[in-house]
Amino acid sequence: MTKASNMPTEITPEGEQFVTPGVRPVTLADRLAVRAAQPIAPKRNPGVRQEPCDIGLFDEAGRNQIDLLDFLRAASDGAAFNPKPKE
Repeated sequence: MTKASNMPTEITPEGEQFVTPGVRPVTLADRLAVRAAQPIAPKRNPGVRQEPCDIGLFDEAGRNQIDLLDFLRAASDGAAFNPKPKE
């Protein structure tokens, strides 16, 4: 292989290669940083969309339900109960 006098080279397992100015090799740290920035995908069924958590604190339908205590207070007062949905 002819060697250009102004181009640096490096010896690799594949042979002598030119090193482009301003370009550095991809390191393990670079590869790990790219993997860490990607979202976590499940190992089984990676194409399946995750279902929302509809229990406890995250149950948005439960937030719109009428409070039982409000219903009991209105019933004990004898008033007709017309609740306003919670927002």
